[in-house]
Amino acid sequence: MTGNHSAEGCFHCGLPLPEGETFSSTVDGEPRKFCCFGCQSVCEAIYAAGMEGFYERTPEGTLLAPPPEPPADLQLYDMEEVQAEFVHESGQEREINLLVEGIHCAACIWLIEQSLNRLPGVLSARVNLSAKRLLVRWDNSRIRLSEILERLSRIGYAAVPFDPETAEGTLKKQNRALLFRIVFAGFAMMNLLWISIALYSGADKGEFRSLFHWVGFLLATPTLFYSGWPFLRGAWTSLRTGHLGMDLPIALGATVTWAYSSWVTFTGAPNHEVYFDTVVNFIFVILVGRHLEAISKRHAVAATQRLLDLQPRVATLLDDEGERIVPIRRIRPGQKVLVKPGAKIPVDGIIVEGSGTVDEAMLSGESRPVEKHLGDPVSAGTVNGNGALVVEVTGTLRDTALGRIIQLVEEAQSSKAPIQCTADRIVPWFVVATLTLATATFFIWFHRDIELALMAATSVLIITCPCAFGLATPMAIAVASGQGARHGILIKNGAVLETLAAIDHFVFDKTGTLTRGEMELVELRNKSRLPDERLLALAAAAEQRSEHSIAQAIVEAGQKHLPQPNRHAIEAFEAHPGKGIRARIDDHRLLLGTLNWLRERDIPIDPELAARGEELEHEAVTVVHLALDGRHLALLGIADRLRDDAPALIERLRTAGMRLTLLSGDRRTTAEAVARQLGGMEVIAEVLPDQKDQVIRELQAGGHKVAMVGDGINDAPALIRADVGIAIGSGTDVSVESADIVLMGDELNKTHLASELSRRTIRTIRQNIGLSILYNVIMVPLAMAAMITPLVAAISMPISSLLVIGNAARIRTLFKGE
Repeated sequence: MTGNHSAEGCFHCGLPLPEGETFSSTVDGEPRKFCCFGCQSVCEAIYAAGMEGFYERTPEGTLLAPPPEPPADLQLYDMEEVQAEFVHESGQEREINLLVEGIHCAACIWLIEQSLNRLPGVLSARVNLSAKRLLVRWDNSRIRLSEILERLSRIGYAAVPFDPETAEGTLKKQNRALLFRIVFAGFAMMNLLWISIALYSGADKGEFRSLFHWVGFLLATPTLFYSGWPFLRGAWTSLRTGHLGMDLPIALGATVTWAYSSWVTFTGAPNHEVYFDTVVNFIFVILVGRHLEAISKRHAVAATQRLLDLQPRVATLLDDEGERIVPIRRIRPGQKVLVKPGAKIPVDGIIVEGSGTVDEAMLSGESRPVEKHLGDPVSAGTVNGNGALVVEVTGTLRDTALGRIIQLVEEAQSSKAPIQCTADRIVPWFVVATLTLATATFFIWFHRDIELALMAATSVLIITCPCAFGLATPMAIAVASGQGARHGILIKNGAVLETLAAIDHFVFDKTGTLTRGEMELVELRNKSRLPDERLLALAAAAEQRSEHSIAQAIVEAGQKHLPQPNRHAIEAFEAHPGKGIRARIDDHRLLLGTLNWLRERDIPIDPELAARGEELEHEAVTVVHLALDGRHLALLGIADRLRDDAPALIERLRTAGMRLTLLSGDRRTTAEAVARQLGGMEVIAEVLPDQKDQVIRELQAGGHKVAMVGDGINDAPALIRADVGIAIGSGTDVSVESADIVLMGDELNKTHLASELSRRTIRTIRQNIGLSILYNVIMVPLAMAAMITPLVAAISMPISSLLVIGNAARIRTLFKGE
């Protein structure tokens, strides 16, 4: 078997082997070395699928990074064995994250998304410009992955499945290739500098004139066709496909200037100048600008990469062979892994052996380690403390809480806010406008001075760029969603940021949102002949079947007096949400619920208990009345403390001019008591769970933009109905489907931070759009007036993009001190 790489490099991708431990496997009867588990896994999958010809077709020394042309083996990616590594399946619907080479600006995004979305069977295609990644969903019964990759290649973009294990090597190779082009262009530019000095000093006369022209030609020609090749290839693809990208005006400006200078050199035309230095200079400057843009983008969205870095790549598997270090992708649910003290937990799972403490700060925000014992759940990315743990796997990679967080962030970064629609409509026409303006500029100056006309038109081609305009929205959303996730604010899509910025009315659920949701029995008023313990045990037995937090408080109180209240015989149990329950227990007819519920059941109300109930409700205590065998005999007072951060949050929102409403199923007196503790807010009480969405609808009908803040469980209809649904989630509860935003770490005060983040983001987007428009309004007329040289235009173009990226990065200052 003939491999495609030397012994010094990885057998699969060709990258240098890392120092220290390398990964090896027997392939086709021969030992092979790999740079990482990812390459080893892919190679083994290729051979297992009988596709070893893949390596025979790969030229010696070629790195398996995204190729400029589609390889003959694209069908490899249609195989189930290979797709299992990268593709998420849901029936025939499939989804993949692709790492795409050649994405530079908004025009690239538009071209890729438009080309793929027109393919029958492609459900959606969204580009994440900052990460150069493409999220594609398709119907596998109508189109194959290889067809999608082939279409990308035909429009000039090479793509491979994104894998954090191998992506770094691929990006390093791409950066190295760009740096080689920059260095070559820089070498040519420095050598042309002395020629330019000589020519501008008067040496363009006599015998040296021709020599300098030919030297300039020899330096500029390889620079154009090597360093400038990405622009030329992009321009040719644009012409071939009919989708005009921003590489076209750059390539056109460089090529026309080089062609004119070459004509002067070959013909020796007198009284005409050559501009080889201009060609080389602006290729060098634009390449440097793109390199700086890429660095700035990576720094701006570094929070997302930090999340990826939290995912361990390997785990210690425990099986019949003992302890083995294997890549995470090979771990399956039900297997057991060993987590040593101080190590990151590689999977989501249940502790089946051992105990200790786990640092869950990255998920819950809790700075103190959490005690973990047999049967407790643990999450991938958290750090084991002082004891060895054996964990039974329940989820790996994207099926973990951390994986879902990363997926949410990436989806948010690739989504589009409504404000971006304006940019998307403008970008396709930008190149046409650029070519039209450049042509008009040339003919305006042509009759006065052909060389001036050429330089002015070239300057227009270079300086008129939608890159800054196209970056205005996606960069701001990428920074905001990445930083939000890092600080426990998970935003599901970019449109939410724009909507949240327009919110003027916040509606809060009471129990579990403004309060801790930790109900406890604070009073038992018993007028029956039964002992308190006996009465409480009956109530607890009845509430065993209810999941409501008030019911659980009664159950816990009952268990303190009688460890096993469920020994009572329970019959005819009925639960009526928002009202109460009734059941038959030990031949007793028991009703528990509101006073109105007892009245509905024709139970005579005890005046003393009713009066005491009203007193407790004014103290923000929830009252549960108890009737036994048709008599109103007792009440139970259940209290829930306010969250420590609730008063400060309400005050900050009130100061910001927000209208605030407390929405609760409790009696009005109880809800109003809570509102008073919070400094006063509107109260809508005694609302059944299925009526909450109607309340939101009525508020919206009054002209308000409404945000609903709840726990994501009982408030699901209201969260969906609201303009923005905000769920208070625990460290692993990141898939609250009904919410648009999930606040991790059970921290309510992040509601205001999310609101501020949205306002800062939309303000930044508007600033960026303003900057890009101002840049074009000022610079294009100057270029058309021949007041800007191509070199100055080449310097100005990336600076405009860098300003937009830098302004977007300022969103991070919102989190200083958090």
